[in-house]
Amino acid sequence: MPGCQGSTGIRSTPCQGVMEAMTATTTGTLLRLRVQPRASATRLEGIRDGQLRLRLTAPPVDGAANTACLTFLAQALKVSRAQVRLQAGEKSREKLIHVTGLTPTQVAAALGLPLT
Repeated sequence: MPGCQGSTGIRSTPCQGVMEAMTATTTGTLLRLRVQPRASATRLEGIRDGQLRLRLTAPPVDGAANTACLTFLAQALKVSRAQVRLQAGEKSREKLIHVTGLTPTQVAAALGLPLT
């Protein structure tokens, strides 16, 4: 969809998928992620099937990919690492991440994702 491109060039399909991938909680935002470990570069790929797609260079061994995922998100969102917590999916590519203190709109803006 041509109108679904954010300022960082991240493509989401469809546009409304951005808000499907994020849920407001009483203390912050819950993110649905699909992680691809052992990628050539660590980067956010956008939204697909209602999930944020994240490529990580870290291998899925001894929690390295989980640590890399949480660290990447904390840096991208400009919050402390303590505000980003793995809620579910420790041994899965599909993860639920809770970000304390940010609304879904703030998370989308920080990640350069379109809200329309």
